[in-house]
Parts: sequence; structure tokens; C-alpha cells
Amino acid sequence: MAFLLLLQPDMPQKTQPKKQLRRPQRQRRQPGIQSRMMPQPRSEGPDPRKGRLEGKVALITGGDSGIGRAVALAFADEGADVAILYKNEHADARETRRMVEERGRRCTIVAGDVGDERFCAAAVRAVVKELERLDILVNNAAEQHPQDDIRNISSRQLERTFRTNIFAMFYMTKAVLPHLRAGSAIINSTSVTAYRGSHHLMDYASTKGAIVSFTRSLAQALAKKRIRVNAVAPGPIWTPLIPASFPRKKVATFGSDVPLGRAGEPAEVAPSYVFLASADAAYMTGQVLHPNGGEIVNG
Repeated sequence: MAFLLLLQPDMPQKTQPKKQLRRPQRQRRQPGIQSRMMPQPRSEGPDPRKGRLEGKVALITGGDSGIGRAVALAFADEGADVAILYKNEHADARETRRMVEERGRRCTIVAGDVGDERFCAAAVRAVVKELERLDILVNNAAEQHPQDDIRNISSRQLERTFRTNIFAMFYMTKAVLPHLRAGSAIINSTSVTAYRGSHHLMDYASTKGAIVSFTRSLAQALAKKRIRVNAVAPGPIWTPLIPASFPRKKVATFGSDVPLGRAGEPAEVAPSYVFLASADAAYMTGQVLHPNGGEIVNG
């Protein structure tokens, strides 16, 4: 008996009607004349004479040192008041506060574990009470524990790494959302390891890959609210996490294998965060910047 298989053609996808954004127009020459366009394209950005983050308040997790400190100082230089969350590095946190205040900006420091959702909620309440508002969230806190064999990654280490590196981003975002408004920004710290992997940082690299997906998904979820969500994926950067993670000989050569031949400084990464937090990046969401010393990744 022969069977006839009938293939139903793909049903056309229903698409939303396109919204008219400007007056219909056509020019009959290439490359076109800007003066004839309606409305005119905006060629000038925000007033360069003003701080790009003037009047804003930024909350930075892991802001006591490394990239977090550099971002705090760069934000302060652009006119923002800053709150930093940190675990227990009290001296580093106090020094960051001193440096921010030296720039004429306010700085609140709050110690605790961002892997604890109750702490995240309480910390956000404390920051808003102290600084009156919240415009920018930088999810930056992270930890890593090198292991060359997956069998050596204990369930405790696995959970701890995920709780600090990615669960905390969910907790912090949930806590800050009621305080954000149109024009606010969320910036997540991922890593070059999200794109190329790392045989000795499997759990860490996995969390960083999750952060990329989280960033893209959250950007879609908050687009209608005009809250932008982006990420930064640093390569080898000279921060306290490095000597806290690797043996002395590896620390001595850390970063020497990238095309630029050296590890980056936190201050060389901070401008990426300033850009994403400012109106300069008003048309960017769901994206990742790659200050990594020249390593090519498909990001």
C-alpha cells in the first residue's frame, strides 16, 4: 500500500503593522541631501560641556576595587553620585569612597553578600533612602575558582559561583526596577571567557555566558520602558581577582598572550561603562562591548 505524504506549506508569519515614524519622502539622487530630510538627522550629541552623568545616581556591585572602583571614579568624574556594594573588603571600599568624594560627589558604601536576595533588596532600599534616586545599575560583582578538572568542582563551589555571578544580577535587577525610569541603564559585567570558554574556569565561564543571554533577554523585556541593558566583556584586566585566583608564576605573565601583549588596566575598561550609561549610547541595548586587548570574538 502506498502512502501519500502531504506537506503543508509553511503558514505565513503574522507581523505587526509597521508604525510610521516620519513623513514619507524620496530623493532621486545618490547619496542624498541631508538638508532636504524631514525631520533632520541629529548630528550633535549631548552638550560636551556638561558631565554626561550629571545628576545621576549609580549603584555598582563589587565597586570597592578593580573594574568596579574604576567605574565608580569614572562615573563620579562625569557628575554621578555613586553607591557601591561589596562583600567584606572594608579598607578598599573606604578608599573608593574617599576617591569619589574627593571628586565632589556623594558615595554610599554597603557591605554584604549579593548572592543573598534579601541583602540585595535591603541594600537598594538603603541606597535610595540615602541618595534619593537611582538611575544606573552596574552588575559587576564576581568570583572565580580555577579547577583544571571538572571533577574537582564541588557542588558548593558551583552553586557559590553561580549565586554570586548570575543569581545576584537577577536579585539586583528585581530590586532596582521600581526605582528606574525611562532613560535609565543597566550594565552587566561578563567576560571574554563567555565567548571562547576556559578549561580551568568552567563554572566561571558558564556564568559569564549566562550573563550574555541575561543581558539580551532583559534588554528585550525592558525596551518598552526605555530602560537600556548592555554588557561589557573584558579580557585580561589587572584586578585583585587575579592574584586571588592564580599561582605566582601565572600572575607574573597574566595577559601577555593577547595581541596587545599585556593585561589591561581597570581605567582602560571604565570608559566602556561610561559610554553605555550615558546618552551617547541612547540607541544601544542588548549589546556587549569588548575591551580585551585585541582578541577577536563573535560577540
